[in-house]
Amino acid sequence: MIKHIVMWNMAGDTAEERIRAAEHLRARFEEIREEIPGLLHLEVGFDHSGVDYACDVVLYTEFDSQEALDAYATHPAHLRVKDALGASRIARHQVDYRPYQRLNHD
Repeated sequence: MIKHIVMWNMAGDTAEERIRAAEHLRARFEEIREEIPGLLHLEVGFDHSGVDYACDVVLYTEFDSQEALDAYATHPAHLRVKDALGASRIARHQVDYRPYQRLNHD
């Protein structure tokens, strides 16, 4: 399994504009949930901490393999989302990782 986490800061001059952009982002990702082969889990969350260094939105996904994550990057549904979001995002951070696995010392 591969975990794919992306965080964004949203464009907008006011908190209301950023919230609308974040809600638009969530809706676009939730629309494609069933279209992506190998996608095991998808959730979108909004920051509620209010700290100045926090991102506005996080996308948390789990894929059944690295190949599924690689295919997602160029999947037409994912590309539609990227196009729909356009300039609504002003910063993006990403982490992909495999969950910790214990070593068998037997």
